[in-house]
Amino acid sequence: MILEELFVQIGLIFVVASFLAFIAARLKQPPIIAYIIAGILVGPRLAQLGSAEFFKTLSEIGIAFLLFTVGLNLNWRNIREIGWVALGTGIGQVAFTSGVAYYVGVALGLDQVTSAYVAVAIAFSSTIVVVKLLSDKDDLSTLYGKIAVGFLIVQDLLAILFLLLISATRSGGDVTTLLTVAVGKWIVVIVLLLIASNWILPRLTRMAARSQELLFLFGVAWCFGVASFLAMVGFGFELGALLAGISLSGVPYSQEIASRLRPLRDFFLIIFFILLGTQLSLDIVYTQAVLVIALSLFVIVVEPLIMLIILRALGYHPHTGFMVGTTVSQVSEFSFILLGAGVASGHIGQEAVTLVTLVALITIGSSSYFITHNDAIYRFFRPVLRLLEPKQARHEGEIKKRKSFSVLLIGCDRMGNVLLPKLKALHEPYLVVDFNPHVHETLEQRRIPHVYGDASDHEFLEDIRAQQAKLIISTVPNDELNTALLAHLRFKRYRGTVIVTVPAAEQAVHAYHLGATFVIVPSVLSGERFWDFLKKERLDRGRWQKLAKRVGG
Repeated sequence: MILEELFVQIGLIFVVASFLAFIAARLKQPPIIAYIIAGILVGPRLAQLGSAEFFKTLSEIGIAFLLFTVGLNLNWRNIREIGWVALGTGIGQVAFTSGVAYYVGVALGLDQVTSAYVAVAIAFSSTIVVVKLLSDKDDLSTLYGKIAVGFLIVQDLLAILFLLLISATRSGGDVTTLLTVAVGKWIVVIVLLLIASNWILPRLTRMAARSQELLFLFGVAWCFGVASFLAMVGFGFELGALLAGISLSGVPYSQEIASRLRPLRDFFLIIFFILLGTQLSLDIVYTQAVLVIALSLFVIVVEPLIMLIILRALGYHPHTGFMVGTTVSQVSEFSFILLGAGVASGHIGQEAVTLVTLVALITIGSSSYFITHNDAIYRFFRPVLRLLEPKQARHEGEIKKRKSFSVLLIGCDRMGNVLLPKLKALHEPYLVVDFNPHVHETLEQRRIPHVYGDASDHEFLEDIRAQQAKLIISTVPNDELNTALLAHLRFKRYRGTVIVTVPAAEQAVHAYHLGATFVIVPSVLSGERFWDFLKKERLDRGRWQKLAKRVGG
Protein backbone atom coordinates (compact mmCIF):
# COMPACT_ATOMS: atom_id res chain seq x y z
CA MET A 1 0.00 0.00 0.00
CA ILE A 2 2.87 2.34 0.80
CA LEU A 3 4.43 1.77 -2.63
CA GLU A 4 1.08 2.44 -4.27
CA GLU A 5 0.72 5.70 -2.35
CA LEU A 6 4.24 6.81 -3.34
CA PHE A 7 3.54 5.93 -6.95
CA VAL A 8 0.34 8.00 -6.89
CA GLN A 9 2.17 10.93 -5.26
CA ILE A 10 4.93 10.87 -7.89
CA GLY A 11 2.29 10.76 -10.58
CA LEU A 12 0.45 13.70 -9.02
CA ILE A 13 3.65 15.73 -8.78
CA PHE A 14 4.64 15.23 -12.39
CA VAL A 15 1.14 15.81 -13.76
CA VAL A 16 0.92 19.16 -11.93
CA ALA A 17 4.52 20.06 -12.86
CA SER A 18 3.92 19.17 -16.51
CA PHE A 19 0.76 21.28 -16.69
CA LEU A 20 2.50 24.28 -15.15
CA ALA A 21 5.58 23.76 -17.36
CA PHE A 22 3.35 24.06 -20.43
CA ILE A 23 2.07 27.40 -19.09
CA ALA A 24 5.63 28.55 -18.29
CA ALA A 25 6.78 27.64 -21.80
CA ARG A 26 3.88 29.60 -23.24
CA LEU A 27 4.92 32.62 -21.16
CA LYS A 28 8.60 32.05 -22.12
CA GLN A 29 9.55 31.41 -18.51
CA PRO A 30 12.18 28.92 -17.26
CA PRO A 31 10.56 25.63 -16.20
CA ILE A 32 12.18 25.99 -12.76
CA ILE A 33 9.42 28.44 -11.84
CA ALA A 34 6.76 25.91 -12.82
CA TYR A 35 8.41 23.27 -10.64
CA ILE A 36 8.57 25.53 -7.59
CA ILE A 37 4.92 26.55 -8.01
CA ALA A 38 4.00 22.88 -8.39
CA GLY A 39 5.70 22.25 -5.06
CA ILE A 40 3.65 25.02 -3.45
CA LEU A 41 0.44 23.39 -4.73
CA VAL A 42 1.23 19.77 -3.83
CA GLY A 43 3.16 20.54 -0.64
CA PRO A 44 0.18 20.28 1.75
CA ARG A 45 -0.74 16.90 0.23
CA LEU A 46 2.77 15.52 0.75
CA ALA A 47 2.83 16.81 4.31
CA GLN A 48 -0.43 14.99 5.10
CA LEU A 49 0.88 11.69 3.74
CA GLY A 50 4.21 12.02 5.56
CA SER A 51 6.38 11.24 2.52
CA ALA A 52 8.58 14.34 2.67
CA GLU A 53 11.70 12.34 3.67
CA PHE A 54 11.33 10.07 0.66
CA PHE A 55 11.16 13.00 -1.70
CA LYS A 56 14.03 14.70 0.11
CA THR A 57 16.21 11.69 -0.70
CA LEU A 58 15.18 11.84 -4.34
CA SER A 59 15.95 15.57 -4.43
CA GLU A 60 19.44 14.94 -3.02
CA ILE A 61 20.02 12.49 -5.86
CA GLY A 62 18.98 15.30 -8.21
CA ILE A 63 21.50 17.64 -6.59
CA ALA A 64 24.25 15.05 -7.02
CA PHE A 65 23.44 14.56 -10.70
CA LEU A 66 23.21 18.33 -11.25
CA LEU A 67 26.63 19.01 -9.75
CA PHE A 68 28.11 15.99 -11.51
CA THR A 69 26.93 17.19 -14.93
CA VAL A 70 28.06 20.76 -14.12
CA GLY A 71 31.51 19.33 -13.40
CA LEU A 72 31.46 17.35 -16.65
CA ASN A 73 30.75 20.53 -18.59
CA LEU A 74 33.22 22.84 -16.84
CA ASN A 75 35.11 24.31 -19.77
CA TRP A 76 38.43 25.61 -18.48
CA ARG A 77 39.23 27.12 -21.88
CA ASN A 78 36.48 29.69 -21.32
CA ILE A 79 38.40 31.01 -18.31
CA ARG A 80 41.72 31.03 -20.16
CA GLU A 81 40.22 32.89 -23.16
CA ILE A 82 39.17 35.88 -21.09
CA GLY A 83 41.81 35.47 -18.40
CA TRP A 84 41.69 37.92 -15.57
CA VAL A 85 38.36 39.34 -16.67
CA ALA A 86 36.54 36.17 -15.57
CA LEU A 87 38.40 36.17 -12.25
CA GLY A 88 37.90 39.90 -11.73
CA THR A 89 34.18 39.86 -12.46
CA GLY A 90 33.55 36.55 -10.68
CA ILE A 91 35.36 37.37 -7.45
CA GLY A 92 34.56 41.09 -7.54
CA GLN A 93 30.84 40.58 -8.13
CA VAL A 94 30.49 38.01 -5.33
CA ALA A 95 32.56 40.12 -2.90
CA PHE A 96 30.79 43.44 -3.56
CA THR A 97 27.32 41.92 -3.81
CA SER A 98 27.55 39.81 -0.67
CA GLY A 99 29.15 42.70 1.25
CA VAL A 100 26.39 45.17 0.38
CA ALA A 101 23.62 42.57 0.73
CA TYR A 102 24.84 41.67 4.22
CA TYR A 103 24.24 45.19 5.51
CA VAL A 104 20.92 45.36 3.68
CA GLY A 105 19.79 42.16 5.43
CA VAL A 106 20.93 43.37 8.85
CA ALA A 107 19.21 46.72 8.31
CA LEU A 108 15.98 44.90 7.44
CA GLY A 109 15.99 42.79 10.61
CA LEU A 110 17.97 39.60 9.89
CA ASP A 111 20.48 38.39 12.44
CA GLN A 112 24.13 38.56 11.43
CA VAL A 113 24.67 34.87 10.63
CA THR A 114 21.44 34.54 8.62
CA SER A 115 22.19 37.80 6.81
CA ALA A 116 25.67 36.53 5.90
CA TYR A 117 24.26 33.29 4.48
CA VAL A 118 21.51 35.08 2.56
CA ALA A 119 23.98 37.67 1.23
CA VAL A 120 26.33 35.00 -0.12
CA ALA A 121 23.39 32.98 -1.50
CA ILE A 122 21.95 35.83 -3.57
CA ALA A 123 25.43 36.78 -4.86
CA PHE A 124 25.56 33.66 -7.03
CA SER A 125 23.87 33.58 -10.43
CA SER A 126 22.23 30.59 -12.07
CA THR A 127 24.58 28.84 -14.49
CA ILE A 128 21.75 26.68 -15.84
CA VAL A 129 19.32 29.56 -16.48
CA VAL A 130 21.94 31.91 -17.96
CA VAL A 131 23.57 29.37 -20.27
CA LYS A 132 20.15 28.13 -21.43
CA LEU A 133 18.91 31.64 -22.28
CA LEU A 134 22.17 32.72 -23.94
CA SER A 135 22.13 29.53 -25.98
CA ASP A 136 18.57 30.23 -27.11
CA LYS A 137 19.71 33.69 -28.28
CA ASP A 138 22.90 32.35 -29.94
CA ASP A 139 24.86 34.77 -27.74
CA LEU A 140 27.28 32.31 -26.12
CA SER A 141 30.01 33.20 -28.63
CA THR A 142 29.61 36.98 -28.21
CA LEU A 143 31.96 39.02 -26.06
CA TYR A 144 29.45 39.45 -23.25
CA GLY A 145 28.44 35.77 -23.55
CA LYS A 146 32.04 34.63 -23.07
CA ILE A 147 32.49 36.90 -20.06
CA ALA A 148 29.21 35.70 -18.54
CA VAL A 149 30.14 32.02 -18.90
CA GLY A 150 33.62 32.76 -17.56
CA PHE A 151 32.48 34.48 -14.37
CA LEU A 152 29.79 31.81 -13.83
CA ILE A 153 32.53 29.16 -13.80
CA VAL A 154 34.50 31.27 -11.33
CA GLN A 155 31.37 31.56 -9.18
CA ASP A 156 31.00 27.78 -9.23
CA LEU A 157 34.58 27.45 -7.98
CA LEU A 158 33.90 30.00 -5.23
CA ALA A 159 30.81 28.03 -4.24
CA ILE A 160 33.06 24.99 -3.78
CA LEU A 161 35.17 27.00 -1.32
CA PHE A 162 32.07 28.07 0.61
CA LEU A 163 30.86 24.47 0.75
CA LEU A 164 34.29 23.46 2.02
CA LEU A 165 34.08 26.09 4.75
CA ILE A 166 30.60 24.99 5.80
CA SER A 167 31.59 21.32 5.74
CA ALA A 168 34.59 22.12 7.95
CA THR A 169 32.33 23.62 10.63
CA ARG A 170 29.64 20.91 10.67
CA SER A 171 31.21 18.84 13.43
CA GLY A 172 31.89 21.82 15.68
CA GLY A 173 35.16 22.70 17.37
CA ASP A 174 37.85 25.17 16.44
CA VAL A 175 37.29 26.54 12.97
CA THR A 176 41.01 27.09 12.28
CA THR A 177 41.85 23.49 13.16
CA LEU A 178 38.94 22.17 11.17
CA LEU A 179 39.93 24.25 8.15
CA THR A 180 43.55 23.10 8.41
CA VAL A 181 42.43 19.47 8.47
CA ALA A 182 39.95 20.14 5.66
CA VAL A 183 42.65 21.77 3.51
CA GLY A 184 44.89 18.75 4.11
CA LYS A 185 42.07 16.44 3.07
CA TRP A 186 41.42 18.70 0.10
CA ILE A 187 45.02 18.40 -1.09
CA VAL A 188 44.95 14.60 -0.76
CA VAL A 189 41.64 14.36 -2.62
CA ILE A 190 42.82 16.66 -5.43
CA VAL A 191 46.02 14.64 -5.86
CA LEU A 192 44.07 11.36 -5.98
CA LEU A 193 41.57 12.75 -8.49
CA LEU A 194 44.36 14.18 -10.66
CA ILE A 195 46.02 10.77 -10.74
CA ALA A 196 42.71 9.12 -11.58
CA SER A 197 41.87 11.75 -14.21
CA ASN A 198 45.22 11.47 -16.01
CA TRP A 199 46.01 7.77 -15.85
CA ILE A 200 43.07 5.67 -14.65
CA LEU A 201 39.85 7.21 -15.98
CA PRO A 202 40.93 7.46 -19.65
CA ARG A 203 41.56 3.69 -19.71
CA LEU A 204 38.35 2.83 -17.82
CA THR A 205 36.16 5.03 -19.99
CA ARG A 206 37.78 3.64 -23.14
CA MET A 207 36.85 0.15 -22.02
CA ALA A 208 33.35 1.22 -20.93
CA ALA A 209 32.73 3.04 -24.22
CA ARG A 210 32.50 -0.29 -26.04
CA SER A 211 28.96 -0.47 -24.68
CA GLN A 212 26.74 2.61 -24.30
CA GLU A 213 24.93 0.94 -21.42
CA LEU A 214 28.21 0.22 -19.64
CA LEU A 215 29.40 3.82 -20.18
CA PHE A 216 26.18 5.12 -18.64
CA LEU A 217 26.50 2.74 -15.69
CA PHE A 218 30.14 3.71 -15.15
CA GLY A 219 29.20 7.42 -15.10
CA VAL A 220 26.55 6.84 -12.43
CA ALA A 221 28.92 4.62 -10.40
CA TRP A 222 31.74 7.19 -10.54
CA CYS A 223 29.39 10.00 -9.51
CA PHE A 224 28.00 8.22 -6.46
CA GLY A 225 31.27 6.46 -5.60
CA VAL A 226 33.31 9.67 -5.35
CA ALA A 227 30.43 11.58 -3.72
CA SER A 228 29.93 8.86 -1.09
CA PHE A 229 33.68 8.68 -0.35
CA LEU A 230 33.99 12.43 0.13
CA ALA A 231 30.83 12.48 2.24
CA MET A 232 32.40 9.88 4.56
CA VAL A 233 35.58 11.96 4.99
CA GLY A 234 33.56 15.07 5.80
CA PHE A 235 33.31 17.05 2.55
CA GLY A 236 29.64 16.43 1.78
CA PHE A 237 28.13 14.63 -1.17
CA GLU A 238 27.51 17.93 -3.04
CA LEU A 239 31.21 18.72 -3.29
CA GLY A 240 31.99 15.08 -4.05
CA ALA A 241 29.58 14.95 -6.97
CA LEU A 242 31.01 18.15 -8.45
CA LEU A 243 34.60 16.94 -8.13
CA ALA A 244 33.60 13.60 -9.64
CA GLY A 245 32.31 15.44 -12.70
CA ILE A 246 35.39 17.67 -12.95
CA SER A 247 37.71 14.65 -12.81
CA LEU A 248 35.83 13.10 -15.74
CA SER A 249 35.59 16.31 -17.78
CA GLY A 250 38.94 15.72 -19.48
CA VAL A 251 38.21 12.25 -20.88
CA PRO A 252 37.07 11.96 -24.53
CA TYR A 253 33.70 10.48 -23.53
CA SER A 254 32.65 13.10 -20.98
CA GLN A 255 30.03 14.69 -23.23
CA GLU A 256 28.56 11.29 -24.06
CA ILE A 257 28.27 10.52 -20.34
CA ALA A 258 26.69 13.92 -19.69
CA SER A 259 24.15 13.51 -22.50
CA ARG A 260 23.10 10.08 -21.24
CA LEU A 261 22.79 11.26 -17.64
CA ARG A 262 20.82 14.39 -18.54
CA PRO A 263 17.32 12.80 -18.63
CA LEU A 264 17.98 11.03 -15.32
CA ARG A 265 19.31 14.26 -13.83
CA ASP A 266 16.27 16.22 -15.00
CA PHE A 267 13.89 13.68 -13.46
CA PHE A 268 15.40 13.96 -9.98
CA LEU A 269 16.11 17.67 -10.35
CA ILE A 270 12.45 18.37 -11.01
CA ILE A 271 11.71 16.74 -7.65
CA PHE A 272 14.40 18.93 -6.06
CA PHE A 273 12.77 22.16 -7.20
CA ILE A 274 9.30 20.85 -6.38
CA LEU A 275 10.53 20.06 -2.88
CA LEU A 276 11.78 23.65 -2.62
CA GLY A 277 8.26 24.75 -3.38
CA THR A 278 6.82 22.48 -0.69
CA GLN A 279 9.07 24.19 1.86
CA LEU A 280 7.83 27.61 0.79
CA SER A 281 5.64 29.01 3.52
CA LEU A 282 3.30 31.66 2.16
CA ASP A 283 3.12 33.16 5.67
CA ILE A 284 6.52 34.72 5.05
CA VAL A 285 5.02 36.68 2.16
CA TYR A 286 2.92 38.57 4.68
CA THR A 287 5.37 38.70 7.59
CA GLN A 288 8.50 39.59 5.59
CA ALA A 289 7.10 41.05 2.38
CA VAL A 290 9.34 44.11 2.68
CA LEU A 291 12.45 41.93 3.01
CA VAL A 292 11.47 39.74 0.04
CA ILE A 293 10.81 42.76 -2.17
CA ALA A 294 13.97 44.55 -1.05
CA LEU A 295 16.22 41.54 -1.71
CA SER A 296 14.53 40.90 -5.06
CA LEU A 297 15.08 44.50 -6.15
CA PHE A 298 18.67 44.24 -4.94
CA VAL A 299 19.28 41.21 -7.17
CA ILE A 300 17.45 42.71 -10.16
CA VAL A 301 18.82 46.27 -9.97
CA VAL A 302 21.91 46.53 -7.76
CA GLU A 303 23.75 43.37 -8.86
CA PRO A 304 23.70 44.32 -12.58
CA LEU A 305 24.87 47.81 -11.63
CA ILE A 306 27.78 46.36 -9.65
CA MET A 307 28.75 44.21 -12.64
CA LEU A 308 28.51 47.23 -14.97
CA ILE A 309 30.85 49.24 -12.72
CA ILE A 310 33.36 46.39 -12.39
CA LEU A 311 33.56 45.86 -16.15
CA ARG A 312 33.81 49.59 -16.81
CA ALA A 313 36.73 49.74 -14.34
CA LEU A 314 38.35 46.91 -16.32
CA GLY A 315 38.09 49.02 -19.49
CA TYR A 316 35.02 47.55 -21.15
CA HIS A 317 32.39 49.61 -22.94
CA PRO A 318 29.15 50.26 -20.99
CA HIS A 319 27.31 48.24 -23.62
CA THR A 320 29.30 45.11 -22.68
CA GLY A 321 28.95 45.83 -18.96
CA PHE A 322 25.21 46.29 -19.24
CA MET A 323 24.71 43.11 -21.27
CA VAL A 324 26.78 41.07 -18.82
CA GLY A 325 24.94 42.73 -15.94
CA THR A 326 21.59 41.40 -17.14
CA THR A 327 22.92 37.85 -16.72
CA VAL A 328 23.48 38.19 -12.94
CA SER A 329 19.94 39.28 -12.05
CA GLN A 330 18.76 35.96 -10.61
CA VAL A 331 19.54 33.56 -7.78
CA SER A 332 21.50 30.38 -8.45
CA GLU A 333 20.63 26.74 -7.78
CA PHE A 334 23.92 26.65 -5.86
CA SER A 335 22.37 29.10 -3.41
CA PHE A 336 19.89 26.48 -2.20
CA ILE A 337 22.68 23.96 -1.77
CA LEU A 338 24.70 26.43 0.31
CA LEU A 339 21.68 27.31 2.43
CA GLY A 340 20.83 23.63 2.84
CA ALA A 341 24.36 23.01 4.08
CA GLY A 342 23.91 25.92 6.50
CA VAL A 343 20.66 24.44 7.82
CA ALA A 344 22.28 21.00 8.19
CA SER A 345 25.14 22.61 10.14
CA GLY A 346 22.70 24.36 12.46
CA HIS A 347 23.91 27.82 11.50
CA ILE A 348 20.58 29.08 10.14
CA GLY A 349 16.93 28.11 10.18
CA GLN A 350 14.61 26.94 7.43
CA GLU A 351 13.23 30.49 7.17
CA ALA A 352 16.35 31.59 5.29
CA VAL A 353 15.77 28.90 2.65
CA THR A 354 12.14 29.99 2.30
CA LEU A 355 13.16 33.63 1.98
CA VAL A 356 15.74 32.97 -0.75
CA THR A 357 13.33 30.62 -2.55
CA LEU A 358 10.82 33.46 -2.83
CA VAL A 359 13.55 35.80 -4.08
CA ALA A 360 14.65 33.14 -6.58
CA LEU A 361 11.11 32.70 -7.84
CA ILE A 362 10.82 36.42 -8.53
CA THR A 363 14.30 36.97 -9.95
CA ILE A 364 14.49 33.90 -12.21
CA GLY A 365 11.18 34.92 -13.78
CA SER A 366 12.24 38.51 -14.35
CA SER A 367 15.77 37.71 -15.54
CA SER A 368 14.46 35.53 -18.36
CA TYR A 369 12.89 38.66 -19.83
CA PHE A 370 15.96 40.81 -19.13
CA ILE A 371 18.35 38.42 -20.89
CA THR A 372 16.00 37.76 -23.80
CA HIS A 373 15.38 41.48 -24.42
CA ASN A 374 18.65 42.97 -23.13
CA ASP A 375 19.39 44.72 -26.45
CA ALA A 376 16.11 46.65 -26.36
CA ILE A 377 16.56 47.46 -22.66
CA TYR A 378 20.06 48.77 -23.38
CA ARG A 379 18.74 51.12 -26.05
CA PHE A 380 16.24 52.48 -23.51
CA PHE A 381 18.96 53.20 -20.93
CA ARG A 382 21.60 54.32 -23.43
CA PRO A 383 21.10 58.09 -22.77
CA VAL A 384 22.02 57.50 -19.12
CA LEU A 385 24.83 55.05 -19.89
CA ARG A 386 26.52 57.61 -22.17
CA LEU A 387 27.88 59.18 -18.98
CA LEU A 388 30.05 56.07 -18.52
CA GLU A 389 31.28 55.90 -22.11
CA PRO A 390 34.93 56.72 -22.90
CA LYS A 391 35.66 60.31 -23.71
CA GLN A 392 35.35 61.24 -27.36
CA ALA A 393 39.02 62.17 -27.37
CA ARG A 394 39.89 58.47 -27.42
CA HIS A 395 38.79 58.17 -31.03
CA GLU A 396 39.05 61.80 -32.12
CA GLY A 397 42.85 61.56 -32.10
CA GLU A 398 42.83 58.55 -34.40
CA ILE A 399 40.32 60.20 -36.73
CA LYS A 400 42.46 63.32 -37.01
CA LYS A 401 45.44 61.17 -37.96
CA ARG A 402 43.25 59.37 -40.48
CA LYS A 403 41.29 62.15 -42.12
CA SER A 404 39.72 59.75 -44.59
CA PHE A 405 39.32 56.00 -44.95
CA SER A 406 37.83 53.92 -47.71
CA VAL A 407 37.12 50.75 -45.73
CA LEU A 408 35.47 50.46 -42.30
CA LEU A 409 35.74 47.12 -40.49
CA ILE A 410 33.43 46.69 -37.50
CA GLY A 411 34.52 43.90 -35.16
CA CYS A 412 38.00 42.39 -35.21
CA ASP A 413 37.72 39.24 -33.15
CA ARG A 414 37.41 36.06 -35.22
CA MET A 415 36.10 36.77 -38.72
CA GLY A 416 37.43 40.32 -38.58
CA ASN A 417 40.90 39.11 -37.70
CA VAL A 418 40.80 36.79 -40.73
CA LEU A 419 39.65 39.62 -43.02
CA LEU A 420 42.24 42.11 -41.79
CA PRO A 421 45.17 40.85 -43.96
CA LYS A 422 42.85 40.93 -47.00
CA LEU A 423 42.00 44.58 -46.28
CA LYS A 424 45.66 45.44 -46.02
CA ALA A 425 46.24 43.84 -49.42
CA LEU A 426 43.74 46.29 -50.97
CA HIS A 427 46.20 49.14 -50.26
CA GLU A 428 43.26 51.37 -49.33
CA PRO A 429 43.05 53.43 -46.11
CA TYR A 430 40.97 51.52 -43.57
CA LEU A 431 39.71 51.84 -40.00
CA VAL A 432 38.77 49.17 -37.44
CA VAL A 433 35.99 49.70 -34.86
CA ASP A 434 35.66 47.49 -31.78
CA PHE A 435 34.74 47.91 -28.10
CA ASN A 436 36.72 44.97 -26.72
CA PRO A 437 39.68 46.51 -24.83
CA HIS A 438 41.80 43.38 -25.35
CA VAL A 439 41.27 43.56 -29.10
CA HIS A 440 42.37 47.20 -28.97
CA GLU A 441 45.56 46.32 -27.12
CA THR A 442 46.38 43.85 -29.88
CA LEU A 443 45.56 46.36 -32.63
CA GLU A 444 47.66 48.99 -30.87
CA GLN A 445 50.65 46.64 -30.75
CA ARG A 446 50.21 45.83 -34.44
CA ARG A 447 49.87 49.55 -35.24
CA ILE A 448 46.54 49.03 -36.99
CA PRO A 449 44.31 52.14 -37.24
CA HIS A 450 41.39 51.62 -34.88
CA VAL A 451 38.86 53.39 -32.68
CA TYR A 452 37.11 52.31 -29.52
CA GLY A 453 33.33 52.60 -29.62
CA ASP A 454 29.90 51.09 -30.07
CA ALA A 455 28.93 50.83 -33.74
CA SER A 456 25.23 50.67 -32.80
CA ASP A 457 25.44 54.23 -31.45
CA HIS A 458 24.33 56.83 -34.04
CA GLU A 459 26.36 59.59 -32.42
CA PHE A 460 29.51 57.47 -32.52
CA LEU A 461 28.95 56.66 -36.22
CA GLU A 462 28.46 60.38 -36.85
CA ASP A 463 31.68 61.22 -34.98
CA ILE A 464 33.82 58.84 -37.01
CA ARG A 465 32.02 59.82 -40.26
CA ALA A 466 31.18 56.21 -41.13
CA GLN A 467 29.31 57.30 -44.23
CA GLN A 468 32.57 58.41 -45.92
CA ALA A 469 33.74 54.80 -46.35
CA LYS A 470 33.24 53.15 -49.73
CA LEU A 471 33.08 49.71 -48.11
CA ILE A 472 31.68 48.89 -44.65
CA ILE A 473 31.98 45.36 -43.25
CA SER A 474 30.37 44.33 -39.95
CA THR A 475 31.57 40.95 -38.68
CA VAL A 476 29.49 41.21 -35.50
CA PRO A 477 26.49 38.82 -35.74
CA ASN A 478 24.22 41.09 -33.73
CA ASP A 479 20.83 42.06 -35.13
CA GLU A 480 20.52 45.19 -33.00
CA LEU A 481 23.90 46.52 -34.14
CA ASN A 482 23.19 45.78 -37.79
CA THR A 483 19.78 47.44 -37.61
CA ALA A 484 21.23 50.60 -36.04
CA LEU A 485 24.12 50.68 -38.54
CA LEU A 486 21.90 50.23 -41.60
CA ALA A 487 19.35 52.76 -40.32
CA HIS A 488 22.11 55.35 -39.84
CA LEU A 489 23.50 54.72 -43.34
CA ARG A 490 20.04 54.98 -44.88
CA PHE A 491 19.50 58.30 -43.09
CA LYS A 492 22.84 59.52 -44.52
CA ARG A 493 21.80 58.33 -48.02
CA TYR A 494 24.82 56.04 -48.15
CA ARG A 495 25.74 54.90 -51.67
CA GLY A 496 28.66 52.57 -50.92
CA THR A 497 28.79 48.83 -50.23
CA VAL A 498 27.78 47.55 -46.80
CA ILE A 499 28.18 43.93 -45.71
CA VAL A 500 26.75 42.69 -42.41
CA THR A 501 26.83 39.37 -40.55
CA VAL A 502 23.74 37.77 -39.02
CA PRO A 503 23.47 34.60 -36.89
CA ALA A 504 20.43 33.13 -38.67
CA ALA A 505 19.02 33.08 -42.20
CA GLU A 506 15.69 34.66 -41.23
CA GLN A 507 17.53 37.79 -40.05
CA ALA A 508 19.21 38.12 -43.45
CA VAL A 509 15.90 39.10 -45.09
CA HIS A 510 15.45 41.90 -42.56
CA ALA A 511 19.00 43.16 -43.21
CA TYR A 512 18.42 43.24 -46.97
CA HIS A 513 15.22 45.24 -46.47
CA LEU A 514 17.22 47.80 -44.48
CA GLY A 515 19.66 48.27 -47.36
CA ALA A 516 22.49 45.78 -46.88
CA THR A 517 24.40 45.05 -50.08
CA PHE A 518 25.35 41.57 -48.93
CA VAL A 519 24.53 39.56 -45.80
CA ILE A 520 26.80 36.87 -44.38
CA VAL A 521 25.16 33.92 -42.60
CA PRO A 522 28.18 31.92 -41.32
CA SER A 523 26.41 28.55 -41.13
CA VAL A 524 24.89 28.88 -44.62
CA LEU A 525 28.12 30.24 -46.11
CA SER A 526 30.20 27.37 -44.73
CA GLY A 527 27.69 24.85 -46.10
CA GLU A 528 27.74 26.44 -49.55
CA ARG A 529 31.54 26.56 -49.60
CA PHE A 530 31.70 22.89 -48.67
CA TRP A 531 29.22 21.99 -51.44
CA ASP A 532 31.32 23.95 -53.96
CA PHE A 533 34.30 21.93 -52.81
CA LEU A 534 32.39 18.69 -53.39
CA LYS A 535 31.36 19.73 -56.90
CA LYS A 536 34.91 20.66 -57.86
CA GLU A 537 36.20 17.28 -56.78
CA ARG A 538 34.08 15.43 -59.43
CA LEU A 539 34.23 12.40 -57.24
CA ASP A 540 33.85 8.80 -58.25
CA ARG A 541 33.16 6.12 -55.64
CA GLY A 542 36.78 5.68 -54.70
CA ARG A 543 37.38 9.41 -54.33
CA TRP A 544 34.32 9.72 -52.06
CA GLN A 545 36.09 7.37 -49.67
CA LYS A 546 39.25 9.44 -49.92
CA LEU A 547 37.26 12.61 -49.18
CA ALA A 548 35.58 10.97 -46.20
CA LYS A 549 39.01 10.19 -44.76
CA ARG A 550 40.15 13.79 -45.35
CA VAL A 551 37.04 15.23 -43.65
CA GLY A 552 37.16 12.77 -40.77
CA GLY A 553 40.87 13.26 -40.23
